[in-house]
Amino acid sequence: MSVTTRIVDYEQDGQTYEGFLAMPEGKPKAVVLVAHAWGGQSAFEQEKAELLASWGYAGFAADVYGKGQRGETNEECEALMTPLATNREELQSRLAFALDIAKKEAGVDAAAAIGFCFGGLSVLDMARKNMAVSGVVSFHGLFGAPGNTDETIGPKVLALHGWEDPMATPDDVMDFTREMNEAKADWQLQAYGGVMHAFTNPAANNPDFGTLYDAGADSRSFQACQNFLSEVLG
Repeated sequence: MSVTTRIVDYEQDGQTYEGFLAMPEGKPKAVVLVAHAWGGQSAFEQEKAELLASWGYAGFAADVYGKGQRGETNEECEALMTPLATNREELQSRLAFALDIAKKEAGVDAAAAIGFCFGGLSVLDMARKNMAVSGVVSFHGLFGAPGNTDETIGPKVLALHGWEDPMATPDDVMDFTREMNEAKADWQLQAYGGVMHAFTNPAANNPDFGTLYDAGADSRSFQACQNFLSEVLG
């Protein structure tokens, strides 16, 4: 399938953000927002948007940091992520606005969201606040609850998790499952044994930090994602 891409600049509260839209041939079945990891939107998220377009969806790689705001070192990434990780209402506001832009640019109302690492936390927050998506997929996401989860969660939730992820421990997983149950969510968790954080990123190669690519978990997780999107979006 032929895929076309373009940059989408958009503005919220006086700040410019840079989205990346990948479109399939013809009318897309839906739009899927791609939420970035802690370094900001990169070629990695753009490639996932293009993959989604090859599946027949419009893929929209969002930006919650601002145009040109990207991190290279762990320190730079942490400095970008922390203000939003500690102010989830602001993060949620930026995600909701990006979702509206994604729908407008793709020309469709049906939507879902996927995210990686910090982006996994982001899409879980989209479900927690009942944004207008049918479902969300968190890849090696952070699980910490924002403190403002709606009483019930409507979007379906799929969490794809490396069991040896030091940034989302077994205790964190259990807290997450309790949270989902209390909110009466339709949720699934797939855990991959022996797998660390960032397992979908071929550039992840720092086991001392807890990040390590795993080809098997990468392949299995995207197959699970494709199946899930087919279920929730048709």
